[in-house]
Amino acid sequence: MTYLIAEVGQAHEGSLGMLHAYIDAVAKTGVDAIKFQTHIAEAESSLHEPFRVKFSRQDKSRYAYWERMSFTQEQWNDIGKHCKEVGLDFMSSPFSNAAVDVLEQAGVQTYKVGSGEVNNFLLLEKIAQTQKPVILSSGMSSWNELKKSIDFLKSRKVDYSILQCTTNYPTQPQDWGLHMIQEFKGYFKVKTGYSDHSGSITSGISAMSLGAEILEFHVVFHKEMFGPDVSSSLTFKQVGQLVEARDQLKVAFNNPVDKSDTSQFESLKTIFEKSLAVNKDLKKGHILRFEDLEAKKPKNLGIEAGKFESVIGKQLKITKNQWDFLKGEDLEA
Repeated sequence: MTYLIAEVGQAHEGSLGMLHAYIDAVAKTGVDAIKFQTHIAEAESSLHEPFRVKFSRQDKSRYAYWERMSFTQEQWNDIGKHCKEVGLDFMSSPFSNAAVDVLEQAGVQTYKVGSGEVNNFLLLEKIAQTQKPVILSSGMSSWNELKKSIDFLKSRKVDYSILQCTTNYPTQPQDWGLHMIQEFKGYFKVKTGYSDHSGSITSGISAMSLGAEILEFHVVFHKEMFGPDVSSSLTFKQVGQLVEARDQLKVAFNNPVDKSDTSQFESLKTIFEKSLAVNKDLKKGHILRFEDLEAKKPKNLGIEAGKFESVIGKQLKITKNQWDFLKGEDLEA
């Protein structure tokens, strides 16, 4: 069964109360884990970072944004505790070595490495030292970059998984790259999955049907909220639909259909399958043609419709009225 991860990311907008509300809401959906991002502005960024400068009315710079997204050690400890109290696995993506220290104290269970950090071997080394499982997102990485990062984790005996991800928000269908799920599985021989940023359930359901063992997606209370990931997120109604799809797919995969055995359909086949009949009045001695034949329900009241070729060219031994079923004894040998 696919392991479902609901990512809150920055949807809490720096509000601790909102973050805890997300934990309770996610717990009600039936997913397996909840994921956050752990930002410590002074450790991961600088005032020179250009991206998102003045990207909102509230934040003058990206650095200011990361400051607003951060929480204290005590607050992170309570976040981890709350997740476990409601039965959710506690995950987060650290964006600095300092963030790893915070998460270790908070009791994080699994580390998610965002695609922008795949080549950050300093961070990978810090995470590897914890010996906790790692989920690696492949978003911006080439095959060679992924191989180097995975070799690094393997050399340190880290339990890792890998997700197909496209760093394009919201991700359009032509960029989903769902084929990579099986390509990664075949090449790296580990659990593989999909990190979704499409804002719809179609890609997630498709990924699960194609063998994704892990599915990660962003969640948001509603799509009118502010934030960089809102357009790429699922609402809780959509999450519920995704969970339902996951559970139905599990049943489907655990019950393969045996097309060599149709015994369970015998009564239905009798009702829906058909017997041969004539479509017009035909006199004794008539030589049957394709144009004389019709197939009518039910089965077993005449020659099987599928055997129509066997009667063409045969001579009638008796007169048949329009719509009479055609039986073997009606025909000359």
